[in-house]
Amino acid sequence: MNINSNSYRHWQLEVNAEGVVWATLDKVGESTNSLSAAVMDELARILDELDSHPPKGLVFRSGKPAGFIAGADIQEFSLVDSAERGIELVARGWQLFNRLAAVSYPTLALVRGHCLGGGLELALACRYLLAVDEPTTRMGLPEVMLGIVPGWGGMLRLPERIGPQAALDMMLTGKTIDAKKARRLGLADDCVPARVMDNAAASLVLAEQPRRRPPMLQRLLNGPFKGLVAAGARKQVAKRARAEHYPAPYAIIDIWARYQGNALAAPELIDNIFRSATARNLVRVFFLQERLKGFGKGTEFRARRVHVVGAGVMGGDIAAWCALRGLSVTLQDQGMERIAPALQRAYAVWRQRVRDARELRNIMDRLIPDPDGHGARHADVVIEAIFENLDAKRELLASLERVMRPEALLATNTSSLKIEDLRGVLTRPARLIGIHFFNPVAKMPLVEVVAAEGSDPEIVQRGNAFVRQIDRLPLPVRSAPGFLVNAVLGPYMLEAMRAVDEGLTPETIDEAMLAFGMPMGPIELIDMVGLDVAMAAGSSLAGAGATPPACLLARFNAGHLGKKVGKGFYDYPNGRPAKGPAGAVPAGLAARLVKPLLERTQQLVSDGIVADADLADAGVIFGTGFAPFTGGPLNYLRNQHA
Repeated sequence: MNINSNSYRHWQLEVNAEGVVWATLDKVGESTNSLSAAVMDELARILDELDSHPPKGLVFRSGKPAGFIAGADIQEFSLVDSAERGIELVARGWQLFNRLAAVSYPTLALVRGHCLGGGLELALACRYLLAVDEPTTRMGLPEVMLGIVPGWGGMLRLPERIGPQAALDMMLTGKTIDAKKARRLGLADDCVPARVMDNAAASLVLAEQPRRRPPMLQRLLNGPFKGLVAAGARKQVAKRARAEHYPAPYAIIDIWARYQGNALAAPELIDNIFRSATARNLVRVFFLQERLKGFGKGTEFRARRVHVVGAGVMGGDIAAWCALRGLSVTLQDQGMERIAPALQRAYAVWRQRVRDARELRNIMDRLIPDPDGHGARHADVVIEAIFENLDAKRELLASLERVMRPEALLATNTSSLKIEDLRGVLTRPARLIGIHFFNPVAKMPLVEVVAAEGSDPEIVQRGNAFVRQIDRLPLPVRSAPGFLVNAVLGPYMLEAMRAVDEGLTPETIDEAMLAFGMPMGPIELIDMVGLDVAMAAGSSLAGAGATPPACLLARFNAGHLGKKVGKGFYDYPNGRPAKGPAGAVPAGLAARLVKPLLERTQQLVSDGIVADADLADAGVIFGTGFAPFTGGPLNYLRNQHA
């Protein structure tokens, strides 16, 4: 058969000897494939051409090394400003993918790398899905993270393919799965190594193999028992997100249960979601995240070896995270008895996360105890993560500089000391930067990259690149007490403790901020941080010369240091806070508690600690969990005054 491949800008078509058409998406001018209007229009034209000359089979694949398809074009979604444009956007993909699903010839999606959102919806519209077994292959429908729904067939076809419970879990959380799990769930028909992927795809698309159907129970749950599944899903979502803040997950449940996954059958839901403040702000957060990722570009620096000094909770967890991300890590402290707990903690955490025993062993083999500090001589990155004592840190940094390679990156994980005060002992003071992680390291995506006056710009850029290399978001900040994140949390937590001193219960205070949209109340946050840490940071919490709040001082003196000892403002009998009823929340309490955080964020932008308001919003969202649906504290403040 003859194919006119030259008439397409983003797609390349070729036909093999068996009559199978290979459609390769390689979006012009982009490093990642996305389903823009132009790409979708060309796909419709391809289907027109194949209607006239049906092939033996059709295989979709990517021409990008970065992955299959990242999803719809988010820039186009951000332009939706009317109900009509929202419906038009949904209809474009729903109708096209229904057409693809109905073609007479077999179709297959060859998924290598990320396959997300609209990309997975295209793959679901194919008869077969072949996953390539590589670490970068991830599949998911993360639209809920943008405050929208998978309206191009995902809400119909994913429950049909893998059953509603697994499908709703993916759609309501935005989580992704790897190639092996995709095969296990039935999302992928097979999972193969990259070296045989083309041959395997060519064979499978012509095999006339029936798709594996979900078990009978799953088919019943996707049919007559939908109501039971939907009710259970709503209860689970309600534990994590309030409908007034995040309407999208509730809409996903309703569209699946009541409209067979067809968002066009519920235009009022689509309009409410696509033009909601939540969707607008979550798209804003997406672009803020992309901006943070961009700070890791601009240098060829790539670390292979990392040396961490300090095997406490922070240092040990930093080392464990770097090992998980593929780096060889040496962990130093004063003797094996101090290092061993960090290794045990890492093993316990990664054993839950990494199911492959060989991969787990490889991770742990990369995490090397080094009580004598030999690894500092060979490391590309050296991170000081000992306790917050100026003299101890200065002595350690000076000793590290004497043995480190001249080109190696030297960083401190200090959370409260200024870089200027630490670097005076160095022969090359401009080489020291801050790389400040947050607890828990494995869950908090933000890392502050701290520069002082006169810091070497190339070293700072290498710090940003290192943070991205280990799959974290770098936020450039200037050296100042508390930098950005801790500096805004201090007055927020202080105000919460003042409210306790005035007689409000911790439960009432936390409930006020949970209702505001915070992922955790400020009192529980203090317990998680540690009351000893709050006391140590007293000058930034209470102001110079001021006494700590009475409620903090009393608990600290009693040894009630928070979650880590099982007792703080709350008791922790099973690792979770034992809370009583919150009672009635006084009017205006949330506004009172958040006001100091908003004011301090504004001040830090004015002082140049962070470059601009957008970066401040990004830092506070990803560093504290500040209600993402607001678009960040300063965006929230602007909207309040609009």
